Amino acid sequence: MNNTKSITKSITKCITKRNTISNTAILDIFNSSDPGLLEQLAREAQSLTRQYFGRAISLYAPLYLSNYCANQCVYCGFHAGRAIPRLKLDAADIERECRALAQTGIQSLLLLTGESRRHTPPEYLEQALKIAGKYFANVSIEVYPLETAEYARLRAAGCDGMTVFQETYDRERYQLLHPAGRKRDYDYRYQTPRRAAQAGLRQITLGPLLGLSDWRQDVLALYDHLRGLEKEFPGVDYALSFPRLQKLGGYDDSGYLVGDADMVKIICCTRLLFPRVGINLSTRESAAFRDRAVSFGVTKISAGSSTAVGGYADTGHRAESKCQFEINDERPVNAIKTMLERQGFDPVFTDWRCLAAG
Repeated sequence: MNNTKSITKSITKCITKRNTISNTAILDIFNSSDPGLLEQLAREAQSLTRQYFGRAISLYAPLYLSNYCANQCVYCGFHAGRAIPRLKLDAADIERECRALAQTGIQSLLLLTGESRRHTPPEYLEQALKIAGKYFANVSIEVYPLETAEYARLRAAGCDGMTVFQETYDRERYQLLHPAGRKRDYDYRYQTPRRAAQAGLRQITLGPLLGLSDWRQDVLALYDHLRGLEKEFPGVDYALSFPRLQKLGGYDDSGYLVGDADMVKIICCTRLLFPRVGINLSTRESAAFRDRAVSFGVTKISAGSSTAVGGYADTGHRAESKCQFEINDERPVNAIKTMLERQGFDPVFTDWRCLAAG
């Protein structure tokens, strides 16, 4: 690309002034095939990450409570119309799952469900949070969108944060991909992080599901979404996640593929534009890619993950459960910790702990 030097000069200038790079410049970066530009981006992103996060990489794990879902997302393994075994952990199961996962050393937990309010109402989530709070220092949720008062109720039960994916910011594609269910309401889902922030949740993670639409436009729209939230709720600890779509459950649309080089550009540009934001990388990605990507701006990765309901303890559910997506990095927690240490990072299991009065 002929204007590589001008783009990288613009990037450095924008970082220095704590300004934003224009969408045109970001698209130039996304569309570039120049390896020199990619190397420059990686160096700048690595430098900023060291400045704001040091060498710390936080570890977390997901825990699936249920795979019941009321939506019909055409790309998802939990699609309400799919004939799969539907499972939901009871209180005793949740206790066993938490105990088994905590024994691996994990102290940051993400509780997940399919999006069925009927099967996993706020009361059920509240109970799960209270159980998980006995085993983990930090507990967040990734469930169906809730009202502000409901987020406040879960916050009182021990919820530290929430994750929600807009999936795609292309409204036309969004409607095609979500033909039925509460999730079909684009605007209600878009405002979900705002309701969580109004409720006082400390951590909010958002992002698109890369591969559903033009990833370049989805990432730009995500940046705008985050800027609006930062302006209105500056005290929240924000993080972004960029899961890539997998061919699961019969959905196969290769028109919007996101390659490894594209992912590196996304991670690096995100770090340059948002020096303080967290960047998560899940076990959807391969071990080889995750080992490389932690150097470019990632601050939090999952480890020893299971995406099956009842996947950690011997509850009898593991064999029956249908996963929402397949794991590509199956290494246990200790192996991830060793990998990070070999690269000079500091694996962090607990970066937040609530101290009870007295």
